[in-house]
Amino acid sequence: MKIAMTDPLDALIVAHGQPSDPDPAEAALAALAVRVQSRMDGAAVGSATLAAPGTLEAALDRLAPDGAIYPFFMADGIFVRKTLPARLGGHPARVLAPLGRDPNLPALAARHLEEERVARGWPAEEVALLIAAHGSARGPSAAAAARDFGAALDALWPGLAPVFGFVEQAPFLAEAARAQPARTLCLPFFAAEGGHYREDVPEALEAARFAGALLPPLGQHPGVPELIARALGG
Repeated sequence: MKIAMTDPLDALIVAHGQPSDPDPAEAALAALAVRVQSRMDGAAVGSATLAAPGTLEAALDRLAPDGAIYPFFMADGIFVRKTLPARLGGHPARVLAPLGRDPNLPALAARHLEEERVARGWPAEEVALLIAAHGSARGPSAAAAARDFGAALDALWPGLAPVFGFVEQAPFLAEAARAQPARTLCLPFFAAEGGHYREDVPEALEAARFAGALLPPLGQHPGVPELIARALGG
């Protein structure tokens, strides 16, 4: 089913976006919405970023009163708890838990890491795991989401216990990465391929002379659209 720009929506995926250049993030999120919709039975799924002027408001005009909003964020921090509700303008849609708090995400990540480990021929007992996450100096929610995810993941995959490195708080990623062995998988706990993944994470790993493998952002895994569809009731 192809959705016209004026068709009503049953669900809406919302992300932060990129204020300085909103169009690429808008296009990427729209492509994700198409993949999610293809996994749902007749539901119309739209998308909007907070950064693109007027995009969220236009999408809300099309969202059914009993529709659902899926925050494409890794933490239930200020954007999910305060910014997004304030931008809804009283719309009665249900706001679901964000991607990073999806209880099925650790199992998906465990399968992903195991595939990467096996592909490299690394023995499980020798493989370290470095979780690169955003963190925040403004509150504990971002780091808590990453650590809770890591704790659940640790119970599901056979490698070593995860080590955490953050972009915006201690322990910073460069510091955490410096002590990691060559057989380390760096899993970015990010939703999209934004500036943190493209710039901050590689710079920190280079500064640490990290010799392991940097994986794509977890939110870009091919299994994520299925997780979102399941959360939306597909």
